[in-house]
Amino acid sequence: MSRLEAVLSALLAVQRQSWEQGVAAQAALDLGRDDLALLLAEAAVARQAADGRLGDVDEPGVVNGAACGEAVLAAHRRTGEEVFAAAARRQLAWLTDAAPRAADGTLFHMLGAREMWADTVYMVLPFLALSGRGDLAVAQLEGHRRRLCRDGLYAAIWSEESGTLRRADHWGGGNGWVVAGIARTLRLVPELPQRDDLAAHAREVLDACLALRRPDGLFHDVLDDPATFRETNAAQMFAYAAAVGAADGWLPESYAATGRDLLAAATREVDRYGIVRGACGSPSFDRPGWSAEAQAFHLLAACAVGPARPGHS
Repeated sequence: MSRLEAVLSALLAVQRQSWEQGVAAQAALDLGRDDLALLLAEAAVARQAADGRLGDVDEPGVVNGAACGEAVLAAHRRTGEEVFAAAARRQLAWLTDAAPRAADGTLFHMLGAREMWADTVYMVLPFLALSGRGDLAVAQLEGHRRRLCRDGLYAAIWSEESGTLRRADHWGGGNGWVVAGIARTLRLVPELPQRDDLAAHAREVLDACLALRRPDGLFHDVLDDPATFRETNAAQMFAYAAAVGAADGWLPESYAATGRDLLAAATREVDRYGIVRGACGSPSFDRPGWSAEAQAFHLLAACAVGPARPGHS
């Protein structure tokens, strides 16, 4: 069994919440496993909440189910079955009309809490853009950027109630969600309005994060706090963004080597069972462990980096 096959097997063994179902399906799509992506999409539709949130497993999340939307749209293209199109329409209607949001339209991340999280950028931008609502994708990024981003780094959580940051930490995973979300959106919908602005912002954030890289190639869980634990998945998320940006032309070609090097650092943490160890771990994501999202991002990054070139590992 190859390393990627082992990582995929471990991914499928992990219990998954809605956003983890989504990134797992995205990894399957990038691997060319349309058969697996179809099954993951069907499961997300089977667990769709009445309000439209895909992959619902009694979660309090507002936006996380939208991460399943890409695979559901792909399933409709592959099969022509109306059940997938209808499910995607319900998910889109939730985001555009029914989901709780601030006065300026920026979505809250959790039911019952008037908060914006950096994670939302990844959850909603690709699906909104694929659904023909690139205008809303750009607006969501701008709403989150205004509240959370300072000097190129994203804080984790903003409270709309207090008008202040509830969690000011520059969490590696949160910044990873932002740059990976922009990269995936630009890849899926190259004609997105304000593409150049989004690409420039992704580069700004990625560069700010890379400046805080550890000597071993990984990052601290809170990027600029050496007292926090050494973490694996942020490197994979940054590797994905760097490799996609270089391949798609909105980053200089030199970022391709950066993506390979970041993935190589994370690969050293993959054990013989295919588990990406040392990631910000499920279910609380506040200590080292492993998670479906870390498994999926290893596969996403590997697909983006592609085969090693001569002279590279």
